[in-house]
Amino acid sequence: MSAVREQLPEGRYGRSADARADRKLRIAGAVLGVLFLGLMGWFGWYYVVDSKISAEMIKFDVVSDTEVQVHLEVRKDADAKGVCTLRSRSEDGAEVGRKDVRVDEAGSRIDSLVTVRTTARATSAELIGCSAR
Repeated sequence: MSAVREQLPEGRYGRSADARADRKLRIAGAVLGVLFLGLMGWFGWYYVVDSKISAEMIKFDVVSDTEVQVHLEVRKDADAKGVCTLRSRSEDGAEVGRKDVRVDEAGSRIDSLVTVRTTARATSAELIGCSAR
């Protein structure tokens, strides 16, 4: 009786098809990974460096059924001008007030107290964002 061999002898016929496919997948994955990291780096650089105006809402206070006062801190380039948008919402999540605050003062840091008029009682206020003009 002779023994029947099920596999080819090691190294005799070159790499198997699986090894070639694995190598191509590794190369494709490496290329896509480098492209993804480059894109994320570019977006991060654009967001941090090109951002001329940024702001932070320090606190808000619901003064009455028709007003909310917001303490806003803006950081910007000294000569930059822009607009920051504030929004207030009611308990059910509906928007009851919105205000665009112009940021035209000189200086790199501005603290201001802004009053947002509302159509109903607000339970929250938020800073939507700022943009340079």
